[in-house]
Amino acid sequence: MNGIVWFRKTIDVPKSMVGKSAKLMMGAIVDADTIYVNGVEVGNTTYQYPPRRYTVPKDVLVEGENVIAVRVINNRGKGGFVTEKPYWLGEPNAHIDLTGTWQFKVSVLADELPNHTFIHYKPTGLFNAMIAPAIDYKVKGIIWYQGESNTGSPSNYQALFTNMIKDWRENMNVQDLPFLYVQLANFMPASERPKQSNWAELREQQRLSLNEPNTAMAVIIDSGEWNDIHPLNKYAPGHRLALAAQSITYNNISLVYSGPEINTVQQEDGALLLSFRHIGGGLVAKGGDLQEFAIAGKGGKYVWAQAKIIGQQIKVWNNKVISPVTVRYAWADNPANANLYNQEGLPASPFEVTIKNKR
Repeated sequence: MNGIVWFRKTIDVPKSMVGKSAKLMMGAIVDADTIYVNGVEVGNTTYQYPPRRYTVPKDVLVEGENVIAVRVINNRGKGGFVTEKPYWLGEPNAHIDLTGTWQFKVSVLADELPNHTFIHYKPTGLFNAMIAPAIDYKVKGIIWYQGESNTGSPSNYQALFTNMIKDWRENMNVQDLPFLYVQLANFMPASERPKQSNWAELREQQRLSLNEPNTAMAVIIDSGEWNDIHPLNKYAPGHRLALAAQSITYNNISLVYSGPEINTVQQEDGALLLSFRHIGGGLVAKGGDLQEFAIAGKGGKYVWAQAKIIGQQIKVWNNKVISPVTVRYAWADNPANANLYNQEGLPASPFEVTIKNKR
């Protein structure tokens, strides 16, 4: 439904909350909102992604019945409250839960707005506006966090991305300019079965881009949210990029800056043996047995596999797959159970690899 919809909820406020300000957590709302408590506007947000964190002034709440009203404007697609986000009034440890039933009334119906034309999505648009003016500045390194908009057609991302890196280095006249980037986070509902995933394919294209010299990738498949394309956890990518910068840019070669990355795969006695780079102090299955491994034979049908850490390698197998040739790890939009790390607490990158030799 596109247009304007009003939502209203009546709550009972105890005397202990009266006469003081309160936090109002309204999760996320698609697309825009203006929120009133007892007729007083306490906040508004004009687009869908930011978390709604408002403050109710100390003179607004009264003992007993209080009314929260939310004016929602939806431009296109499915609008309203985003589920499984925080919705409460008060303080983190003492608050009124606002989930559940709300009354609503449609105010205005409208046609779906056409998509915006973003000039920076057009060829040369972003470069001319934001990169070209900075070319003559001295730059120590580049940090890049992007890829979501390429998941509709992920197969050529590595070529586009690495060519962009080379082009920026050439324009800035620094051929080994450090380029640090973030792999896509986990997003959308988790799947119970192995299946194709454009998000996983895009992550693989990002992993393969590490073949470009003087690059590093921060893996954050443990830091996203199924219902938010912009995860609230900013510490994880920031911290992992900082580790990469210390190693790649500032030559701290003793620092473990990356989680395990697949190196080689070999077939042995009906199983696959995987070796990794960046194992640090050793491979770790966080929280129990290894999860999110799948294998396939020559027919290409993937099934979940058992996986076990053996020394510095991982053995992967399924007794129903006699001769596995391909292995995937965390190959999903949201690999929610992925738990391969190194001792330093850095997660392994998702991957898909086919064996090149048998033993």
